[in-house]
Amino acid sequence: MKAEQQYIDLFSQCEAMICEHSCDVMNAPRAKAFADFEKQGFPTRKMEKYKYTEVGKCFAPDYGLNLNRLPIPVNPHEVFKCDVPNMSTSLYFVVNDAFDKHDSPTAQLPEGVLFGSLKDLATEHSELAKKYYGHLADTSKDAISAFNTMFAQDGVFMYVPKNVVIERPIQLINVLRADMNFMVNRRVLIILEEGAQAKMLMCDHAMDNVNFLATQVIEVFVGANAKFDLYELEETHNSSIRFSNLFVHQERDSNVLLNGMTLHNGTTRNTTEVTLDGPGANINLCGMAIVDRNEQVDNNTFIDHKATDCKSNELFKYVLDDQAIGAFAGKVLVRKGSQRTDSQQTNRNICASREARMYTQPQLEIYADDVKCSHGATVGQLDENAVFYMQQRGISLKEARMLLMFAFVNEVIDTISLDVLKDRLHLLVEKRFRGELNKCSSCCSHCSK
Repeated sequence: MKAEQQYIDLFSQCEAMICEHSCDVMNAPRAKAFADFEKQGFPTRKMEKYKYTEVGKCFAPDYGLNLNRLPIPVNPHEVFKCDVPNMSTSLYFVVNDAFDKHDSPTAQLPEGVLFGSLKDLATEHSELAKKYYGHLADTSKDAISAFNTMFAQDGVFMYVPKNVVIERPIQLINVLRADMNFMVNRRVLIILEEGAQAKMLMCDHAMDNVNFLATQVIEVFVGANAKFDLYELEETHNSSIRFSNLFVHQERDSNVLLNGMTLHNGTTRNTTEVTLDGPGANINLCGMAIVDRNEQVDNNTFIDHKATDCKSNELFKYVLDDQAIGAFAGKVLVRKGSQRTDSQQTNRNICASREARMYTQPQLEIYADDVKCSHGATVGQLDENAVFYMQQRGISLKEARMLLMFAFVNEVIDTISLDVLKDRLHLLVEKRFRGELNKCSSCCSHCSK
């Protein structure tokens, strides 16, 4: 039986239960998503977009799902200590794929801002949610988005009204918790009206050493003159699989920073699609992956320049060791009439072992004549001369390699606009290179050290 058939059967049998424990806004597109998934099935490696990730193999095992929304017996505020010292944040949790409703003493948001359970807020503000939910994640074009739309029952809703500035960063911690092999399907809807400003840090962690598979779809709408920073930090374990689709729509003169960092994982597939739909829109898209053993990270990005005077800057760096596999495919499309576009795309990679593999495919497609665009990719090894030079000055081989790799990824970390978070990432990356983050089953303690 093909991997998708078990989920087709499951949805057919449990559709009523899925809908009962969700909300009308999320239920409305389920039938279409199911039809789209039935038609497409899981992507195969014959498809250019998914040629480096065996999707069907990832979904083939038998995972448990909490479709009946039984409560998870954990208060993450009491047991989870992962935080960023000296950074004052509004702290929230998602346990598996349900927004945690325990009161957060640190959560303080300006008047008019909505942040909470997607299921609940989409019920209370149905017209607002209906206007945006599912409008970027096209289920007819991507089977992972269709799958998530079929099964997601909750997630996170964020709305920032016109000209409202959230001074304190929002920290959202996604906690995977189960005593059996488990699947979660979460949804995130983010809306910033004209002139609004916000920063968000999303962290993925696993509390139990079982096999997890997580799908996530994030839709972000950024209005004119609005500013939004989104940092994603993945730090789970080798038995976790993550499929994340991030869709961003920007209007005129908006400014967005996206920075996705994988420090520890099993198999990760990130899809990021950004549409610059108004003059003067600016996107800074960055990513970093540190992988070893048999870990895999596959980033697929698409930036669509649909308006004049827009700017995009893209930087991804990978460090791969042992038998790790990395993949990067980035496409920039400059449409006809999108004059004075400025687009830079860079992918640099280090394979620290002979067995590590990196596949990179930067692409530019330009239909305007007044543009400034460039793209490039490099795959190499550590500079042996630099290693030798450092050893000659009393630095051990292991320490020399760690210092060179740390310096290599530092450029991505430096794009972070929050100094305390930047300092925290420097520490976590150093720990990662020293092999101190290899057991995320204890992340309730090590992240606070």
